[in-house]
Amino acid sequence: MTLAKYISDLLYRYECVMIPNFGGFVTNEISAKVNHYTHTFYAPSKQLTFNSHLQNNDGLLANYIAASQNISYSKALEFISKETEHWKFLLKNNELDIEYIGSLRLNKEGNYIFEPNTSVNYLTSSFGFSTFNSPAIKRMEYQQKVKQLETIAPVLPTNENKRKTPAFIKYAASAAIIFALGTLGWNEYQKITYNNLVAEAEQQQQQVEKTIQEATFVINNPLPAITLNVTKQTYNYHVIAGAFRESINAEKKLKELLEKGYNAKILGVNKWNLTQVCYLSTNSKNEAINTLNSIKKSVSKDAWLLVKEY
Repeated sequence: MTLAKYISDLLYRYECVMIPNFGGFVTNEISAKVNHYTHTFYAPSKQLTFNSHLQNNDGLLANYIAASQNISYSKALEFISKETEHWKFLLKNNELDIEYIGSLRLNKEGNYIFEPNTSVNYLTSSFGFSTFNSPAIKRMEYQQKVKQLETIAPVLPTNENKRKTPAFIKYAASAAIIFALGTLGWNEYQKITYNNLVAEAEQQQQQVEKTIQEATFVINNPLPAITLNVTKQTYNYHVIAGAFRESINAEKKLKELLEKGYNAKILGVNKWNLTQVCYLSTNSKNEAINTLNSIKKSVSKDAWLLVKEY
């Protein structure tokens, strides 16, 4: 299978799938919605976005590929690296179309613009649900049509008809008139106005969604940092063991490192909403580098050094 297919499989089960040295695809569950202009109903789904800053290897994608292809973890990383290099080459020259997921392109500032594939719904609880249209009910239109018919062809009752005509027949006659208008007048109304309204509304909706996509990922004016004067021990160097989207996974990693004797701790949530766990925090650059090299050789090659300037 292609790399896109593996990513697509994981998006059904996880909220975030990161591709090492490329970026991450993130899903957010959204509720059912209705477009009041086109009278279109949409099932609950997962909104798919792309974040180019999520380039760390959390092991999810590589482990899934290794298990699926029955290969080693390192071979799976090589497979991912070759695919992403090809993707980067395509992006430099043209738009990248990722099967099942969507398309990526670079704008003039070199930022990624992602347009998701709306035909795929990654929310498993909505399996089998599809988008459908339901024309609006125009009750006032029917009433006006009935009044026009009564004016053109009025029913003039005689004394005999007044005596012999039961009330339920009058109701049946009115229902017949309304039914005839429903089949003739409504079809005429649809042909003249409804198609123009739908076309205009869909065009506006597509423009709004495209604007939202660009506004989501191109952040030209980040909010200024807020400085809080809090007295606490701070460290400049942190040997990172991993960054986790789910806080429970970060706590499990912390417990594992503490049991192994590391002076580990949770640093908190970074700007990409990932909880970082470190082996060691120190103000000594030499100590941090020596610890990092030792861990890379004997524990994990994915460890890395975070430097904070206070």
